[in-house]
Amino acid sequence: MCLGIPGKVLRVDESPLGINMGLVSFGGIAKEICLAYTPEAKAGDYVLVHVGFALSRIDEEHAREVFEALKQMGELTDLDDPTASPAST
Repeated sequence: MCLGIPGKVLRVDESPLGINMGLVSFGGIAKEICLAYTPEAKAGDYVLVHVGFALSRIDEEHAREVFEALKQMGELTDLDDPTASPAST
């Protein structure tokens, strides 16, 4: 089973190769993510990320639901603050 994690796009940049990349926050941890599959994503949007690629844009409510489900399943142990909601970043 593939696991997509919701994150909030903090910044969008174009790489030297012309690929959209973004700084995405996951409950306080920010990572550089490829936005090639979600070219419409902009700062403030939420995206569903799997292995470094944003696969789709999602709304904030859905991001909260997924984040809460992951928290209940104990799948947020890699984050510094597993109680942080995606909207708090």
